[in-house]
Amino acid sequence: MGGERKVYTLAEVSQHNHAKDCWLVIEGKVFDVTKFLEDHPGGDDVLLSSTGKDATDDFEDVGHSSSARAMMDEFYVGDIDTSTIPSKRKYAPPKQPHYEQDKTSEFIIKLLQFLVPLLILGLAFGVRSYTKTPASS
Repeated sequence: MGGERKVYTLAEVSQHNHAKDCWLVIEGKVFDVTKFLEDHPGGDDVLLSSTGKDATDDFEDVGHSSSARAMMDEFYVGDIDTSTIPSKRKYAPPKQPHYEQDKTSEFIIKLLQFLVPLLILGLAFGVRSYTKTPASS
């Protein structure tokens, strides 16, 4: 990691997004992990899915060992221009209109919850008594 550090934009790093040329951005640094794809314990798909973005969260979520972190030095190619990385936005749920329930509909629902089972029960008894008519011999 000596000498002058090369600074890349996210657009430049994003061009390296396939198995023959794979770069990742982790903690503000750019890593060329192409040679490591086959050896990565999680498989190459994990690394390839983290290209073209800041993969720091993906990297940290896994909980890499200190030896894995030390291994990263050999893949270091430069730093990322942090102004080219989109800022993270906190999730804001969509605004929903305030729903004013009508008390009448609530009453109707409760009434139906009581009457529908009674109707089904009455229908079942009616069908049962209709089918049990004595057969004449």
